[in-house]
Amino acid sequence: MKRRNSVIIIGIIACVALIAAALIFPQLLAARYRTYTVTPEVTEETEQIVEPVIPTVQHISTPTVVKAAYMSSWVGSSVTKRSQIIKFINDTELNAVVLDIKDATGRVSFLVDDPVVANTGSPENRIRDIDAFITELHKNNIYVIGRISVFQDPYLAVRYPQWAIRKASDGAVWKDKKGLSFLSPTSHDVWNYTVALAQASYAKGFDEINFDYIRFPSDGNVKDIAYPNEQGKTRADFLEEFFTFLGNEMRTRSIPLSADLFGMTTSSTDDLGIGQVLERALPHFDYIAPMVYPSHYPKNFIGITNPAAQPYKIIFYAMGEGVRRAQALGYGPEKFRPWIQDFNLGATYTADMVRDEIRAAEELGITSWMVWDPGNSYTVAAYKTEPELVLH
Repeated sequence: MKRRNSVIIIGIIACVALIAAALIFPQLLAARYRTYTVTPEVTEETEQIVEPVIPTVQHISTPTVVKAAYMSSWVGSSVTKRSQIIKFINDTELNAVVLDIKDATGRVSFLVDDPVVANTGSPENRIRDIDAFITELHKNNIYVIGRISVFQDPYLAVRYPQWAIRKASDGAVWKDKKGLSFLSPTSHDVWNYTVALAQASYAKGFDEINFDYIRFPSDGNVKDIAYPNEQGKTRADFLEEFFTFLGNEMRTRSIPLSADLFGMTTSSTDDLGIGQVLERALPHFDYIAPMVYPSHYPKNFIGITNPAAQPYKIIFYAMGEGVRRAQALGYGPEKFRPWIQDFNLGATYTADMVRDEIRAAEELGITSWMVWDPGNSYTVAAYKTEPELVLH
């Protein structure tokens, strides 16, 4: 009995000692006892790999004949207003829209992921559903042309004054008579920004990129502009360098591109003081869009007192000269896609007057055109109906 009690007492003492040791020196037990997290075995049956979802961007191939209406980004931001333009296109011979990517304010109409563009702060969430909007246009078989106002950009001229055209008198940022600033056509930073924006927009689903304001300023005290001082180079030389760069960068990505030029470039052989010469633009763009609005021609142009009142004669002469000069370089009438007028300036434009513009172009073999009204209020009766595009 005494022996059994002794064993019990010894056992109790040993347990107490073990507990005390664990409390005082936990590392002694930690070396002997470890906690393991048991992970279930992953087999072929249980393993699941989640692949990232990459959105598919669909493009419409450039139609042989393009008949487009301009849509501002403000109209594009309104479902109600843009639906009216979509209906207008669907109900008539039109098959395309020109939508602002970047307008003359310098602000981009939608958010852009590309860091070269995003870091400037120029994108704003104006068209909040740009992806869905482009998809809607494509579902309606509408070819989507994105318009970029290139060098007229008061936003970036303030944010990056080193990119802007400067005054010769004091080196400050130059402004035109409306108080708007221009970016320098010689700035390679501007070139790279423009290409980055164009490529990012194409990746969004725009089918073609249209470049506007690709020129030196035309209004204001242009005598006070500090033009680049490179021996022997002219404004036209600098612009052609930009055109060459732009064409090369777009074509490496197979992105269709078009250029807006002053209407007078088809009939004038000098650079009009803005650097634009038709022959120096033709090779670098898929399509040339002279802005041959009759209201923009001077009084007594080709003997017409009020050019705005004679749209057929103005378009036939202006585009006839353009076709003649293009053919001398081996290009046909299909190279042109002129901007025509559907707004009241110099005359009240009727459906017949708009049709006269179209008829003049067609008689020259020009079947594509783009129609402009800054308020996006078009004369529906001026346009015929035509079969729809096929989505590729």
